[in-house]
Amino acid sequence: MAVDGVVVVMVPFVAHGHLNQLLHLSALVSAYNISVHIVCTTAHLRRSRYRLHGCSAAASNRIHFHEFPTPPFTSPPPNPSIPFPSHLQSSFDSTLHLRRPVADLILSLSHTATRVAVVHDVLMSYVIQDVQSIPNIETFTFRPLSAFYTFWDSWEKSGRPFPVDRKLLDRLPSQNGITTPEFKEFAKLQQPHMNLDVGELYDSSRVIEGEFIEYLERKEISRGKRIWAIGPVNPVHITSHVTVTENHHKCLQWLDKQPANSVIYVSFGTTTTFSDDQIREIAIGLERSEQRFVWVVRAADVGDVSGFEDKTVELPDGFEERVRERGLVERRWAPQLQILGHSATGGFLSHCGWNSCMESISIGVPMATWPMHSDQPRNAVLITEVLGIGVVVKDWECRNELVTAAVVEEAVRRLMGSKEGEEMRSRATVLSDDVKKSVTEGGVGRLEMDSFISYINR
Repeated sequence: MAVDGVVVVMVPFVAHGHLNQLLHLSALVSAYNISVHIVCTTAHLRRSRYRLHGCSAAASNRIHFHEFPTPPFTSPPPNPSIPFPSHLQSSFDSTLHLRRPVADLILSLSHTATRVAVVHDVLMSYVIQDVQSIPNIETFTFRPLSAFYTFWDSWEKSGRPFPVDRKLLDRLPSQNGITTPEFKEFAKLQQPHMNLDVGELYDSSRVIEGEFIEYLERKEISRGKRIWAIGPVNPVHITSHVTVTENHHKCLQWLDKQPANSVIYVSFGTTTTFSDDQIREIAIGLERSEQRFVWVVRAADVGDVSGFEDKTVELPDGFEERVRERGLVERRWAPQLQILGHSATGGFLSHCGWNSCMESISIGVPMATWPMHSDQPRNAVLITEVLGIGVVVKDWECRNELVTAAVVEEAVRRLMGSKEGEEMRSRATVLSDDVKKSVTEGGVGRLEMDSFISYINR
C-alpha cells in the first residue's frame, strides 16, 4: 500500500467567516506540497469552494473536498431585533451530524499516510473527538477570532491569573448580549473536547497583536500548548485594477473611475439583518455625508434555502437616483478583498468580524466600527484604541439603540474627509506594509507557518 507522507484535514465551522478562513489556510498549506482534505456539510461547501482566492493551479490540485449530507432542516427568517444570527442555529446544530463521517474519513486517510494533521475550528471540537485514539493522528485547534479577544476571554475565564494593563481592561466592552442561550449550549458541547489538541493556530500576526499572542503563550493560559500565529491567512497582495474591462465585477468597474482613497466601502458581513428603520438611517447618513461609497445591501445568509423566501432590502424612495453620481449600491455578493485592495477605497464601515478586520488591516484600509455580536465589540476596541486605525460608529453599550443618520454622517466624514482620518489611513498603511513583509521569506509570519509545517512533517 502506497504511503502519502503527511496529509492535513481541515474541519471548518459552517459560518461563512469561519469557513472562509480555513479555505484560505488550505491554499497556504497546500503550497508546501502537502495534500489537504476539506470536510464540511454538502450545502456549505458547495457554496464556498469558489472562494479560494489566490490559490495557484498547482496548489488547488492538492486540495480535496469531501461533502457530507446532513438531515434536512429549515431556518427561520433573520430577526433584526436579535443581532446574533440566531436564524442560523439549526445550521450550526447540523454540524453535529458530521462526527461519524469525519471520523471514518480520517481513519481511512490514516491507513495511507504517515501522519494526519487534523486542523479543526474550535467550534468543531465535538465532531473530531473520536479521532484521538488513532495512533498517527494529531489534532490542532484553529482559533478564528482575534488574539485580543481570545486572550481577554481566556484570562477572565482563568480567574485573571496575572496582572494586565488596567486602563485597557477598563475600556473593554462587556460580554453581555454577544450570543444567544441556544448558541451557548452549542458551545458547551465543544468544551469537553477542546483540550485534546497538540497546539493552536491563530489567524493573527505578531506584527498586529504581538503583545496578546505573548499573553496567550504564558503557561497560565496556554497550559503548555504550542501556539502558532500564522495569519493573515487571507491574501495580502491584491491585484490593482487600473482599466475598465467586462471581466470586472461591477463594483470594481465603478471604483476604477473614482479618485484614490475617496470611497468608503460599507458592508456588515453575511449574517447581519437590519430593521427597515436602521437601513433608512444608514442611507440618509451616507447621502448627507457627501462622500463616495460602495454599499453592499443584501439579506443575511440563510442556513437552508428552503427555510424562507428572501426579500429585497428596501431603501428610501429615490435614494439610489439621488446618489448615483457618487455612490453604488450592490445587492448581491461583492468581492470584498478586491474592493478593499482597490486604490480608490479609503475606508471601511464594518461590523468588525475578524475576517473583515484582518482583510482591512493587511490591505491598509482604516475602519469605522459598528459591532453586532460575538467577538466584534472587542475587535472594535482593538481597531480603534489599540491600533488607532478606526473611528467608532456604534459603541457596544449602546447596542440596543438606533444609530441615527447624523451619527453615520459624522463617522463617515471623520474617516474620509478629515485630518484625523488621514492620520488613521497613514497608520493603516504602515501596519499593512509591516504585515506584507511578515509573510515574505524570513518574515515573522512566514517563520510561524514554516514552523507549523516543520512540526507536522517532523
